[in-house]
Amino acid sequence: MANESLESLDGLFQELLESESLFKNKEVLRPSYTPDTLPHRSDQINSLAMILVSALKGDTPSNILIYGKTGTGKTAVARYVGIELEKKSETLHVPCVVLYINCEVIDTQYRLLANLAKQFGEDVPMTGWPTDQVFFKFKEAVDANKQVVIIILDEIDKLIKKGDDVLYNLSRINTELQNAKVSMIGISNDLKFTEFLDPRVKSSLGEEEIIFPPYDAEQISDILRHRAGIAYKEGSLSEMVIPLCAAFAAQEHGDARRALDLLRVAGEIAEREKKNQVEERHVRQAQEKIETDRIIEVVRTLPTQSKLSLYSVMLLRNHGYRNVTTGEVYNVYRQLCRNVDMDVLTQRRVTDLISELDMLGILNAIVVSKGRYGRTKEIVLSVPLESTKKVLLEDYRLNMLADFKPVITAQMHL
Repeated sequence: MANESLESLDGLFQELLESESLFKNKEVLRPSYTPDTLPHRSDQINSLAMILVSALKGDTPSNILIYGKTGTGKTAVARYVGIELEKKSETLHVPCVVLYINCEVIDTQYRLLANLAKQFGEDVPMTGWPTDQVFFKFKEAVDANKQVVIIILDEIDKLIKKGDDVLYNLSRINTELQNAKVSMIGISNDLKFTEFLDPRVKSSLGEEEIIFPPYDAEQISDILRHRAGIAYKEGSLSEMVIPLCAAFAAQEHGDARRALDLLRVAGEIAEREKKNQVEERHVRQAQEKIETDRIIEVVRTLPTQSKLSLYSVMLLRNHGYRNVTTGEVYNVYRQLCRNVDMDVLTQRRVTDLISELDMLGILNAIVVSKGRYGRTKEIVLSVPLESTKKVLLEDYRLNMLADFKPVITAQMHL
């Protein structure tokens, strides 16, 4: 039996390998790809280049903060200018190193410093040393040579949530260096994140600021046409695919990353269907899939109390309730809390959590009047039941509730 399934899987892989791909180079549509040209970002490229050019003279460039919403080209521009700067520094024989760090992945001060030290050949363990010692190691390694080092900290706000000591130390490092010079570029989607910074860090980190405005639908279409020309084989896209991807992304505050995801996922769906062209309906299916994936990711990161509130709605839905009221949800929520030994919040607080879930698009809560019985909220789920339940039960505090059966009291009605 096992051999049969192995053979059928082998046959499937073979069939998929032999089927004609619509793509020439799919990687071009991924966020990690840095293109050779960046349409509609020449102003930002020039601003960044004008600040960083001092590195080619062996001077310390100003620290820079780059702001803008997701998918407005911040990372692509910073990486592109960084690559060009390194190339130019080689031809001029002026040592210049550009380091890129994503603070969503490397999200603690220790890990950041350990990672930086490792880039200069220092062997630092990923845990265990005092942070001061790791910083000293990095400082020593950087200063071993005459060089200008530019550190790009993408999603810098994720790092600041764990404290800004490391930024304070890095922003003052040049006073302690003999040979090297260090400057930083912070990239953030959050225009307000500097409010949480120590004023000294804020003033030194934000010596220069560059704002990235959202793209409009026409600009996104240009970006997509440019990338599609490299990513897809000729004739693989029907006429309406790019305008539709651009229109969907323009609704999402001009998010080019979302548009590129749509263009890639639509192609993957068309390939699975063995079609020789990506059609409009594939884009619509891709939009639905990406939206579902996004919501599931949001559910995964919810606080436990919000997860319990959502799970209460789902349990009632499983019992045949179409429109659930807040009172009914609260009744089940209390039972769940007692089972997992969590504090029971007040009904008002749970109602607030339900409003937050509504804002996130996970459920839809409509205020309805019950006449002399006052007003309540009727709640309808906006997420797929099974996949959301699976994500909720991944949480170790909730997985014991997999087979939980709530006690439905008399006043709870269908």
